[in-house]
Amino acid sequence: MKKLIIVTLLVIIIPFLVVKIFVPTDEIRFKNMTNNIIRVKSEDGSVKEIPFEEYVKGVVAGEMPATFEEEALKAQAVASRSYAMYQIEGSKNKDYDVLDTTTNQVYLTDEELKNNWKDEYPEKMNKIKKAVIETKGEYLTYNGKVINAMFFSTSTGKTENSEDVFVSALPYLRSVDSAWDKESPVFTDTATFSKQDFYNKLSIPYNETLNVEITSQTSTGRIKTLKINDTEFNGRDFAQKLSLRSNCFTITQNDQNITITTKGFGHGVGMSQYGANGMAKEGYNYKKILKHYYSNTKIEKF
Repeated sequence: MKKLIIVTLLVIIIPFLVVKIFVPTDEIRFKNMTNNIIRVKSEDGSVKEIPFEEYVKGVVAGEMPATFEEEALKAQAVASRSYAMYQIEGSKNKDYDVLDTTTNQVYLTDEELKNNWKDEYPEKMNKIKKAVIETKGEYLTYNGKVINAMFFSTSTGKTENSEDVFVSALPYLRSVDSAWDKESPVFTDTATFSKQDFYNKLSIPYNETLNVEITSQTSTGRIKTLKINDTEFNGRDFAQKLSLRSNCFTITQNDQNITITTKGFGHGVGMSQYGANGMAKEGYNYKKILKHYYSNTKIEKF
């Protein structure tokens, strides 16, 4: 009788242990904040009300590679949550809070992510959910007020003071060192244009002679204003017209071609995503990453 009981137990227990040890865990369950929503406007003009933490999950997945370190993903979750809260405060008289594009933050639905990630969806989504859950409700403040937690891909080795790129000088968006960005695959880039294409994109008359005059720069070397054959451009507008990755660039002319070499990717204000990942690789946790890129801020939780 004892042998029969032992055999029966082994038949039940061994398969259970095998499943527990060798079969991947189920998808992480995600509990939304039922009393908080955000109004998200899509490119087609439709507005959807999305549970707030669900939105944060979709933004982290849309804005940062899921292959990044967990602490970098957590930093992105807190930054994205803070940015969204800041936008909500300023959108009380609008029919939406945020756009789902780079104008605000890229938000991707589960269906879009399943289509993008295919078989990797469960693993990557679990990683994203873990970062959001472990920072749930956390946001950044300066002097008790939620901050405009801007972020971007890759710096030039330093981030920018907010007033050098945008209008306002914000005390928490100061230029800081970000040497980790040099490991970014988009740290430098080269674009080549024919003369005709170059002038067409800038909407200025064709001229065989190209004269470039840099008229003002930021403290880190980004171009604020420049002249092309006496036509003045804002550095960011110039970069946008030519689809350049940043407004830190050099221009050279070879025969009928114009080559522009850029450094960095994005506007350069706030948290560098590749910098955050570099810090995480060196053992910094998400709180130290955020403290580095957002000066004198505090993490609070609702």
